[in-house]
Amino acid sequence: MTHPGTAWLLSFARNPTDVQCAWNDEEFAPIPSTGWTVVEASCLRSLDAMRPLARCGHLGPVLVDPAADIAWWLVADGAEHHLADLPLLTVHPRGWALRCPPAHLYFNGRGWLEKPDGTGTLTDPIKLGAAFGPGRRLPAEAAR
Repeated sequence: MTHPGTAWLLSFARNPTDVQCAWNDEEFAPIPSTGWTVVEASCLRSLDAMRPLARCGHLGPVLVDPAADIAWWLVADGAEHHLADLPLLTVHPRGWALRCPPAHLYFNGRGWLEKPDGTGTLTDPIKLGAAFGPGRRLPAEAAR
């Protein structure tokens, strides 16, 4: 049985069979960001940002590669408008290919710290910006 988050990732693949073959060989597969935006940040700062977002139920999938100190956040489209002024974050363009393992596995130290759950839940870019912005705290209105 396929993990729901893995099935969700496969639904965005240009060729799901090729992606599944790569994953069967424990290789990363490119999943284009066509239903969400990828925002890149340092892994350590991402761990700090995850706490307030998780507490208020606003945490979507987060892929991490601790050895490279990189985290990739899957956020709702429109992130470039809300996060452009935050130097700690890199917003990748629509269609950027996220090289990832399936939702339920780690390959070569890279894996999902917060797994896609199959429902399409994504991190809100405004709340992510608040978690990475000055003071790195979610304002009361963002916590709702």
